[in-house]
Amino acid sequence: MAEQAILTALCMIYDGDKLLLQDRIKEDWRGLTFPGGHVEKGEPSVTAIIREIKEETGLTIEHPRLCGLKQFQTEDDERYVVMLFKTDRFSGQLRSSEEGEMVWVDRRELQNRPLAHGFFDTLRVCDEAGITELCYEYDKEKNDWMPIFY
Repeated sequence: MAEQAILTALCMIYDGDKLLLQDRIKEDWRGLTFPGGHVEKGEPSVTAIIREIKEETGLTIEHPRLCGLKQFQTEDDERYVVMLFKTDRFSGQLRSSEEGEMVWVDRRELQNRPLAHGFFDTLRVCDEAGITELCYEYDKEKNDWMPIFY
């Protein structure tokens, strides 16, 4: 039996030390994180992230670079794959969407902000060239999902 997968993409849009983050309002994953969304059937991942960023931020991004993958198993035993991109090339008028408010946050302020679960793990994949994959495995002793970097 083939494994079922959900494909999504997030993009780290940056301007110097500032990161564009979305203050997500959905109950399943609240807090500040990178904007993005689901890849549609048959859609190339680069096309998907450009479309999602336009829909959620109003910005048009150029040359998004794939940094790596983040993945975990859902409660329905599906593989949830997040393709992580980054770019500092964008244009347009910034706006928010029904997904959440868009805000520029200086990296030095991240520790003081309400970040989405696993944000710093995701940021590490985007920042460190030697890491290409982030997987979460459940640790029964700690009763928590633990990040494993490859």
